[in-house]
Amino acid sequence: MAALYQQLQFHGVMIETLSEGQVSKLHIGLTGTMNALFLKELAKKIHRGLKGRALAGKSAGGLTYGYKRVARCASNGEPGRGDREIDPVQASEVRRIFVEYFKGISPRKIAEALNLEKVPGPQGGHWGTSTIHGNRERGTGILNNDLYIGRQVWSRLRYVKDPGTGKRISGLNPETEWVITEVPELRIIDDELWEQVRSRQGALKSKNTGVAVWDRRRPKFLFSGLMECGCCDAGFSKISKDSFGCSAARKRARRSAPTWRRSGARTWRTRS
Repeated sequence: MAALYQQLQFHGVMIETLSEGQVSKLHIGLTGTMNALFLKELAKKIHRGLKGRALAGKSAGGLTYGYKRVARCASNGEPGRGDREIDPVQASEVRRIFVEYFKGISPRKIAEALNLEKVPGPQGGHWGTSTIHGNRERGTGILNNDLYIGRQVWSRLRYVKDPGTGKRISGLNPETEWVITEVPELRIIDDELWEQVRSRQGALKSKNTGVAVWDRRRPKFLFSGLMECGCCDAGFSKISKDSFGCSAARKRARRSAPTWRRSGARTWRTRS
């Protein structure tokens, strides 16, 4: 608000409102501070309410793949919130992913098979490799969701907004701040299969490094972030030593991904 006010003042433009009339620096300072405090207190109240819901074993966030919402009334007659139950169709796909991964099939091949069979992903679209393997430390991805073994972990991650870009950035909370609730009625995967998958994950490291596959970061090159696919407008990324390819086709395991090599070019263009 202060930055906008300064810009308008620089161009000789005044701000007037029906309730306060002409807005001055005093209004900007006091009103901005009061609004910031109000939002901070509101965030605390929302977090406290969601924590109570999580302690009760109910959903305190988005709906996890493998479950569906249930409409129930609370004891006071008001509509209940956060109730869910296992979705048999999606639960079978979750078991399939765990079993195939334990047998040695890569997340990319699993995603490719699901897309070829036209199985809707968690958001109703295509499956991607990161949707399956996620990040083990952060508990993201199908293979790392504790809810599948009947244990709900809430407040594992925190989200803060970067004041420079306005984007939300996630970070891992200390384990002392995690809210863990046992919900055995929501179990989909047995403990034996869960531990077998975790063991295989722990053995996977990036080639020539000790970095886990879910924390691997590819280096940037001259054309990184400058090319996009001419078929689907997705970005191009390095897929081998001498070639770039469509990121969406690679991550979502689609067929016929366009590539660009040093010897020639296929469908691609430079971003403006």
